Amino acid sequence: QVQLVESGGGLVQPGGSLRLSCAASGSIFSFYVMGWYRQAPGKQRELVATISTLGSTNYTDSVKGRFTISRDNAQNTVYLQMNSLNPEDTAVYYCNAHIATKHYWGQGTQVTVSS
Repeated sequence: QVQLVESGGGLVQPGGSLRLSCAASGSIFSFYVMGWYRQAPGKQRELVATISTLGSTNYTDSVKGRFTISRDNAQNTVYLQMNSLNPEDTAVYYCNAHIATKHYWGQGTQVTVSS
């Protein structure tokens, strides 16, 4: 099992930046594929970005070129650097750890983009 705790959300103006962090504990972090998902009001949760155990990354089209996912296996932490934020990025952002058929989730952190 792995426990995940997100931080770094908040209110930001359009065009601004935020960096989300997700601290993991309870298992061997480097074995897990890590990801960030988000859920906007009235919408389904969607994948934002993933990073493999070897550091390969994937992004949903709407965030390519603006968001960067990274991981620090020594610190058991995954990050999501978000630049050029726009109101459509407003959502609760969830950290995910995936190994085999198991998924673990954090509690989520709110990101609000508004002037």
